[in-house]
Amino acid sequence: MQLSNENQAVDGGELMKEIIVRLARMIRLLHAKGRRVASIKPFGRDIFLLEIQVAGTHYIENMNDIEPSLHVGSRLDFFREPTNPHDSYAIVIQSPAGDKIGYISRRDNLVFARLMDGGKFLFGELKSKEWKGRWLKIKVDVYLRD
Repeated sequence: MQLSNENQAVDGGELMKEIIVRLARMIRLLHAKGRRVASIKPFGRDIFLLEIQVAGTHYIENMNDIEPSLHVGSRLDFFREPTNPHDSYAIVIQSPAGDKIGYISRRDNLVFARLMDGGKFLFGELKSKEWKGRWLKIKVDVYLRD
């Protein structure tokens, strides 16, 4: 089947292949930049899974600058980090502004990582925060969007 475009003829099959290739590139670019491609589901609900304490907050160099923007009830984004040299099930936790605030601990991340790798959307809600000397203790409720 030929489609005609003013000065050139385009093969319909080739056009469809090109569209698919370009869409795949766009999706890869979005995921590479840490963004999610959201799908709209009717009657979706958020299922509470577990309360966790964020790990590694003491390694975040600019936590003093980030902390004032963290508010109880704020949604936190989770991103898989399968190439992490310390933990192949690592899940990064980001603030609403996109700042890395830590990780889901190794003792809690295995099932969550498998869910995320299987295409499930998990996120957190900031439950509490408290300075303990030089490190920030952050508690988060983990949810699965169904």
